[in-house]
Amino acid sequence: MIEDAITPPRPRRLSPEHRRALEILLQAQRGCPEATLLALRFDAETVAVLLRDGLAITEPETVRVGDQPIEVSHVRITEAGRQALEGQADSE
Repeated sequence: MIEDAITPPRPRRLSPEHRRALEILLQAQRGCPEATLLALRFDAETVAVLLRDGLAITEPETVRVGDQPIEVSHVRITEAGRQALEGQADSE
């Protein structure tokens, strides 16, 4: 049982949709606003799976529109997300 706790999870195969989202996040230096991912036709479940699996993180950022501060959630790829993409490329 203790071995299960220290054994890293086996990488799972990325779906084409998850791979596409990670590739977009990889290209975005500062991350991508969550609203932009939704506008690119990724559904909220796709984003949630990336976050849940540690392949991406969200970081709040406050931007100003005129005098109004607005909080925007940026989604960024994690090192685990980069490794998942590299692992997929290696296996193709």
